[in-house]
Amino acid sequence: MKADDANFLDLLKKMTQFTVPIYQRPYSWGISECQQLFNDIMEAGESGKVQEHFTGSIVYIDSRQGTISSEEPRLIIDGQQRVATLTLLLAALAKTLEENPGIEGDSVTEFSAKKIRSYYLLNPVEEEDSGKYHKLELSRKDRQTLFDIIDGNETPEASRSQQLIDNYEFFLGKLSDAATINTVCAGIKKLVVVDVNLTLGIDNPQKVFESMNSTGKKLSQTDLIRNFVLMDLPRPAQNRIFNTAWKPMEDLFEGETEDEFDSFVRRYLVMKTGSIPTKSAVYEAFRSYTLRERGMGSVENDTKEAVSDLYKYAKYYSAIAFGTEKDADLRERFTELVALRATVSYPLILRCYDDWVSGTITKDMLLEIVGIVISYILRRAVCGIPTNSLDNTFAAVETNIKTADYLNSIEAKFLNLQSYQRFPDDEEFKRALVSFNLYDFHRKKYFLDKLENFGMKERTQTDGYTIEHIMPQNPNLSDEWKSELGNDWEQVHDKYLNTLGNLTLTGYNSEYSDRPFQEKRDMKNYGFRDSPIRLSAGLGQLDHWNAEEIEKRADMLANKAVKVWPMPVLSDDVLESYAAATATKRRHV
Repeated sequence: MKADDANFLDLLKKMTQFTVPIYQRPYSWGISECQQLFNDIMEAGESGKVQEHFTGSIVYIDSRQGTISSEEPRLIIDGQQRVATLTLLLAALAKTLEENPGIEGDSVTEFSAKKIRSYYLLNPVEEEDSGKYHKLELSRKDRQTLFDIIDGNETPEASRSQQLIDNYEFFLGKLSDAATINTVCAGIKKLVVVDVNLTLGIDNPQKVFESMNSTGKKLSQTDLIRNFVLMDLPRPAQNRIFNTAWKPMEDLFEGETEDEFDSFVRRYLVMKTGSIPTKSAVYEAFRSYTLRERGMGSVENDTKEAVSDLYKYAKYYSAIAFGTEKDADLRERFTELVALRATVSYPLILRCYDDWVSGTITKDMLLEIVGIVISYILRRAVCGIPTNSLDNTFAAVETNIKTADYLNSIEAKFLNLQSYQRFPDDEEFKRALVSFNLYDFHRKKYFLDKLENFGMKERTQTDGYTIEHIMPQNPNLSDEWKSELGNDWEQVHDKYLNTLGNLTLTGYNSEYSDRPFQEKRDMKNYGFRDSPIRLSAGLGQLDHWNAEEIEKRADMLANKAVKVWPMPVLSDDVLESYAAATATKRRHV
C-alpha cells in the first residue's frame, strides 16, 4: 500500500481516470455536505496563512503494480463522494468562467474553462466514446448524469441522478460574483488529500475499506455487505452478479427507508443461523456466515450462490413486507403482519414461505401459520406481555420445525411456551380485552377493522372511517350524559372511555360529537339505529348507555375476538410428546 499527501488538482491532472466500481453505493451527498465543502474551500481561499487544506483520503485499487501514469483506471473504494462533489464544483466553475470571460483576479488567471476541462475533467486526447474520455466515471445512473453535466448535455429525466444535478446547480448559484470565484479558485488550489494506492493481489481492499468508514456519510450495513461480496471479483464478474442479482434485489427496496435492507438481511441471518445479530453487527454476521458457507469452488461461483440466495429471500421479504404478493389470500394475511409491525416473525415466515414455494407445505398450511403468528402477537400485545423476548422466541420456533410434522411442530412449540413467552389463552385474552385501553393502542384501527369484517365476504371499507367514542371523550360531560351514567359518572367515564365496549367506527364523527346517546342513536340516516357498521349492531335497540351496557358489549366483542384471533388447538398427547422431546433435547445440549 502506498500512501502520500497529494495536491488534489495535481492528482486529478496526473490520473488518467478514476472509476467508481459497480458495487459502491450511488452518489449520496446532499446540499448540506456541499455547503460544508464550499465553506471549507472559501475559508482556505480567504486565509493568507493557510497554504494547504486537508480534505480527506482517496483510496483506490490499482489492478497491477505501477505508477500514477499507468493508463489503467483506478477503482475508488473510499472518497468517491468528495471526488464527485469536487468534480461538480470544477464543472460549475468551468461553465461560469466560460460564460463570464471578463472575470479577473490573481487566482482566476491560473484557471480557465479550457484548462479546467482539459486538466481536471477530461482526457481531451481520447475519443469521446473510448471509455477514457472523462477523468471520473461514476457507477449506475450517476455515470451518465455526470458525463452530461461535464459535456453540457441534458440527461433524460427517467435516467438522471437528481442529486448530482441539484448539487451542480447549487455550486453554479454560489459562483455569483468575481470575488467569490477568485476565493474558490484560491481555495481549490490548496486542497490536499491522502493518496492511498492499493495493489490488487497484494493489499486487502476490503479490510482497508472497512477501516475507512469514519468520514463523510456513514456507511450502512448494506454498503459494507455489497462491497464484501463483489470487491474481490474481476470486473466482468462484478458486473454479471450485480446486474443479474444484486441490482434487481436493491430495486425491490427502492422507495423504502435506508434501514429496510439492513433489517431484511438481519432477519435472513436469524433464519439461516438461529442467532440474532445486533443492528450494528449485521455486516459482520453476514460476512461470518458467508465465509463459513463457502464451498470448494471458485470465488465467483460462491459469491453468485450467496447473492442468489439472498435475492431469493429478498423477493419473499418483498411479498411479505411490501405488498407484492400475487396470491390474494396470502397478501391479505401479510398485510395484517405489516399492520401489527410483526417484523420479529419474519425469519419464521421467510422459512415457511420458502417451504411453500418448494412444495414442502401447502398454501393452506402457510396461511394457518401466519394466522397463528398474528394471533400470538396480537394477544400478547393486548395482555401487556413484554416484547423483548420475541426475537428469541421466533428463532426457536423456526429452528424446531419438524418437516414430517410441519404444522403440529409449530403449533406445539407455541403452545408449550411458558411464562413471559406464553401464548395467552382465551380467558386471559378476554379478561384483558374488556379493560384494555384500546384507543391508545397503535394497532387499534387494524383491530376494529378485523372485528368489523371477520367472516364476511362483503367487506366494509373502513379506510375513511374514524373511531367513535359512544360515551364522549370530552371530560366536561353534559347534564344528559351525567344522568345517563349515574351518580358515579366520573368514575364510569374514566374507567370505560377508551375500552372496547365504548368504541365503534363511523363516518360521522363530527356529526355525533358530544351528543346524548339517544340523539346519536336516532339521528336520521346515520344514527346508530340506521348504521350499516356491523360493530354498531345492537346499539340502535338500546335505551341507555351506561357501565352495564358497556360491559355487556365488551363481553360480546371479546367473545368474537377469540374467534378472530384464535389459539391453535392440539391434543394433550401431541403437546406432551413435543414437550418431552424438547426436555430431552435440553438435557443433551
